[in-house]
Amino acid sequence: MQDALAVVTVVVVGLMVGVELAVAAFVNPILDRLPEDGGLAARSDGARVLGRVMPFWYIGSMVLGALWTLQDWGGSRVPLIITATALLVVSVVMSILLLVPINSRVAQWSNGDLPADWREQLRRWDRFHFVRVAVIVSAFTLFTIALV
Repeated sequence: MQDALAVVTVVVVGLMVGVELAVAAFVNPILDRLPEDGGLAARSDGARVLGRVMPFWYIGSMVLGALWTLQDWGGSRVPLIITATALLVVSVVMSILLLVPINSRVAQWSNGDLPADWREQLRRWDRFHFVRVAVIVSAFTLFTIALV
């Protein structure tokens, strides 16, 4: 029963990684290949929907990592858990400083009211997002190693 928190943490973080990886590797590239600005409405809607859900998911994942650390305090896997949780903190800081400002603008765009540099803003968001995905994949990997 002691590993229940560990399993929940790995599952929650793993699902978050899956969503973020799918957005980075599949969803946004598919939307970007649509003619002209065909994928813009979907990206804008995605920014609104995921912008409401993901903060809870990221913060919840950090809380789970912190609770797991406390539960296992003094154990051999604590350094892995702390490092993974710290990486989640880095991902949240990255989100707040780099991704959320762009995401907030994208969420308000419509096809008739786009800034001149809208494509560059989307590319910048995508680059930052790939880095964030690498950070959370690393956290997930460390959590998984700590579990097994």
